[in-house]
Parts: sequence; structure tokens; C-alpha cells
Amino acid sequence: MSRTFLEQAMARLAHAGPELEPGHVWLVGAGPGDPGLLTLDALAALAQADALVHDALVSEKAVAVAEQAEKFFVGKRGGRLSIPQGEINALLVRLAKEGRKVVRLKGGHPLVFARGGEEALALAAEKIPFRVLPGVTSAFGGLASAGIPATMRGVNGAVILATGFAAQSDDRPDWAALARTGQPIVIYMGLTHMADTVTALMEGGLAADTPAAFVENATLPGERVVVATLGTLVGAAERERIVSPALIVVGHIVPLREKMRGEG
Repeated sequence: MSRTFLEQAMARLAHAGPELEPGHVWLVGAGPGDPGLLTLDALAALAQADALVHDALVSEKAVAVAEQAEKFFVGKRGGRLSIPQGEINALLVRLAKEGRKVVRLKGGHPLVFARGGEEALALAAEKIPFRVLPGVTSAFGGLASAGIPATMRGVNGAVILATGFAAQSDDRPDWAALARTGQPIVIYMGLTHMADTVTALMEGGLAADTPAAFVENATLPGERVVVATLGTLVGAAERERIVSPALIVVGHIVPLREKMRGEG
């Protein structure tokens, strides 16, 4: 699609977007990576911000939209030194109290394994006006990009989103209980504790030959899909040198990818 067609479509839509006011903070979802998945409201937010607090997994192109904003990088990556969440909360509060127009830009959806809820609570405690602008969550954007349907009639009636990396024990999924549902599981941040997760899922009743896959760098030019089984996931990760960010998908929605591609 040419730029002209896009501009014409935007003009017909006539969507101005909400107004970001001084002293307000917007928690904005940037989607899984492809800048084409930014919402119109997210673009409006970036165009108005004078302070942009952003994560590591946010597209450089998305960050560049806010060319007028002062940038604050607060990216977190599993297993690496990063800015404590409390300091990020304090930064948002400080910027808002300075009367800045603040956008907190997060990969995926700000309230799905992105600590947006913690930031919202911190802002609410300080009586700072905030707004949440949803984004395409990485699980569903990544599955679609990989050609794996999140749900399919006759295959599954639910899909489970889980985190494989939880800072507190209370947040860790009961993998055995999830396995017993028989529903597909999409695991965020699952590489670090993958071996333990696989063991727990099989102890919960999932067979070793349950279809599984990795979706690495979902929606980006370097996206890779590696198909395996639950029992071969760990070996496949080592052999294929899977790196973060990568989703792990477990369940019978995985083989539908081949059928949709005409390969099965």
C-alpha cells in the first residue's frame, strides 16, 4: 500500500485521537514489535508526548514517532541487570508532577505481563491522572504472525496466557493444573525456566508428544518459528539457539500452522 493510500484512509477516518494533558501519564501498548500494529491512539499519544518512558522491546520506529519528547529508557530483560520497578514508578510520578505530558510505552499490551498494573497503582496512589491505551498483546500478535490460530472450533475452547518468569512465588503458574485443562498454553518469558516448566507440564498430564513451538522475534523481520514437541522443546531451543524475546506455544493449535500453509 502506498503512503498516499494510507494518508487518504486516515483522512476518511477523521480520527483525531484523545488529548494528552500536562501532568497526565498514558500507559500505552506498542504491540509485539511491528510498528504497523500500533493503534491510532498510540500514535496520537506519541505525537503529543514531551516525555517518553519506554521499554527494550519497543520498536525504534515507534520511539522515533515521539521526536519531540525527552527519552527515558527503562528496559527490562530477564536475567540481566535492569532498573527496579520502584524506580520506574517514581520516574513516572516525578515527570507527571513536573507537568510533563508523559507516555509510558510498553511492548505488547500494558496490562498483560508488562507491569502496567503496578505503575497504574503507583500513579493512582499519588492522585496522578492516567489512562491505559491497549495494544496488540504479544501472544495473539505473535500467534497470528506465525500462522497459528489462537482458537479453532473443534480443537480448543480456551487459550491460556502464562508467564514463565515470575519474580514472586505467588505469581508462578500451577503448571500441573494448567496442563490438566488440556487447553493450549502460550508462555511469555519462558526460556530461563523452560526445563522445569516442561517437567511440570508433563507431570500434570501433558504427553511428551504434545505439539509445541517457539515464536522468536514475533512480527519482526527476524521472526523465526521453530516447531517441536513438549518433550523436545529444551533440545530444540539449544539446537536452534532460540533467544529472547520468544513465545512458547504448547498445544494442538500448533499443527494447524502447517495445514493453513498447505503443508499438512
